[in-house]
Amino acid sequence: MDGIKVIEIKKSVFADNQIDADNLRSELKSRGTYLLNLMSSPGSGKTTTLTALINQVKSRLKVAVMEADIDSDVDATRLHEATGVEAIQLHTGGMCHLDAEMTRQGLDNVAAKDADLIILENVGNLVCPAEFDTGAVRNAMILSVPEGDDKPLKYPLMFSVCDLVLINKTDVLPYFDFDMERCRKNVLMRNPKATIIPICAKTGEGIDLVATWIEKEVKDWKNK
Repeated sequence: MDGIKVIEIKKSVFADNQIDADNLRSELKSRGTYLLNLMSSPGSGKTTTLTALINQVKSRLKVAVMEADIDSDVDATRLHEATGVEAIQLHTGGMCHLDAEMTRQGLDNVAAKDADLIILENVGNLVCPAEFDTGAVRNAMILSVPEGDDKPLKYPLMFSVCDLVLINKTDVLPYFDFDMERCRKNVLMRNPKATIIPICAKTGEGIDLVATWIEKEVKDWKNK
């Protein structure tokens, strides 16, 4: 119709964000900092997993954490008290994800500019966070046993963009109808290159394998 201009905003936003994300990765590479974007649904155990992981690697890597939430500073406070590493809270103002510019704003406020590893704990959500490149080197996600082994089928994009999938709360496997092998097949159907590690953040099961994975990633990033 004459006089009406249609603008494809979503495409424009994603295109601009991709440029910002690529620029941010280049900057992080130049200073030798590895950024990991960790995603999951609420209650999957992100903060507990990060606590266990950081306590394993902090003697070998300088680590900082950015905790993203719609509100509150509960996770940042809890993680700092449990690990002693720098943790800052990012409030998204009601948004259900972080993009590259929001991530940059967080990084600008991290005091540890020489950190080897910065972990971004994204907003708890299996949809929106997967749509936006944060500028991270790798994406990781946590799927907890109580959520079910069919989640890769229901949220394909999340599993497609994640390089590392942690299957948490293995201690409750006997109480849920969760088939580990079926879950593996569902994840690999979405992303054949994904690394899958079953863990129990509460007991520490599998955390050593996650630590080995992240330490190799950081080393390779620095030497790339």
